[in-house]
Amino acid sequence: MTKHLDRDMDRLHRDILSLCTMVEEMIDKAVLLFCEGRVDLAEEVAQSDRYVNEQEVRIEDECLKMLALHHPVAVDLRRIATTVKVNNDLERIADLAVNITERAVGVREFAEFKIPEGVEPMAQLVIHMIRNALDSYVHLDTTAALEVIAMDDDVDELNAQLIAKLRYTMQHRSDLVTPALHCFSAIRHLERIADLATNIAEDAIYLVDGEIVRHGGITPDPPEGVFR
Repeated sequence: MTKHLDRDMDRLHRDILSLCTMVEEMIDKAVLLFCEGRVDLAEEVAQSDRYVNEQEVRIEDECLKMLALHHPVAVDLRRIATTVKVNNDLERIADLAVNITERAVGVREFAEFKIPEGVEPMAQLVIHMIRNALDSYVHLDTTAALEVIAMDDDVDELNAQLIAKLRYTMQHRSDLVTPALHCFSAIRHLERIADLATNIAEDAIYLVDGEIVRHGGITPDPPEGVFR
């Protein structure tokens, strides 16, 4: 049984690693489209999303079969449970990459609208978070995971600054409301990707240490007046 479980775990690791690579490429292309106007990449991102959707379903099915067949415990159980969560987060990140490309194409229809300064640094920070989060998961690196979690605050701050700029634009340039809204949405999608990168980093810590760190850990007792 152990030999079969090890074989299936190795295959699962290869599959999720392949999915990680695909999603990283999708984010890179979405950011190029958004920041540099590479509208030719939109269809490539859409095609990759279809592949990611298929792989996400297949990997989840594989995990469920392993749980039913092998009854794993300890580290193996944590690995499979974490893979299910990361697999789902990767599919959601891929969907957000598609959303960014759609919004970016909408922005490019308005030549007069300029992408605000600060968008590219935020996008590059999000890409850095995704790469480090996936590396922390693949290589069981809790130090990298903690760095990703810390970077989320920086993304939130950049997001707030950019939203404020876009609101100002919409208040003073009614003719640019439509592209500003597209840009607004794309930025919010980037911020959401950063949140999902944080989730993956937290899952990496759980995989290594068996400790749930999201929301500051587990609260042993509920606040007064709150039912269990």
